Amino acid sequence: MITSNRGFTLIELMIVVAIIAILAAIALPAYQDYTTRSQITSGLSDITSGKTAFESLVIARNLNTFDVGDIGLSDSTTRCQPITMSPGPDGFIRCDVQGNPRVASVVITLQRDEDTDTWDCIINTEEKYMPDGCSDGSG
Repeated sequence: MITSNRGFTLIELMIVVAIIAILAAIALPAYQDYTTRSQITSGLSDITSGKTAFESLVIARNLNTFDVGDIGLSDSTTRCQPITMSPGPDGFIRCDVQGNPRVASVVITLQRDEDTDTWDCIINTEEKYMPDGCSDGSG
């Protein structure tokens, strides 16, 4: 009588485990980079909404003294702790990003240029984490 064995051999199981380990070794760093970039982008979006009100207070009302509450921002958010600013024609809005250890020292600054009436996004982080339209301030 012939019986057939069912199931996988030990070597087949070891090959599957090895393939999964290789895929995990590739995917984990990519996922960490993705989450770091998304945390920085989230911090940028937390302060970007204040630019319009900032412009209104500086240009239309000619004010040089106001705080983050006057431009519709809170002192801190889940991602930015704290949010600070400097009013005036060449003022800035700044976010100290909080989150995973890779973003612990990241500072996002939206710097207003009075001469061109534009905003520059300056972030002290690696290029791979940089949101579109921002620079590291060295250029």
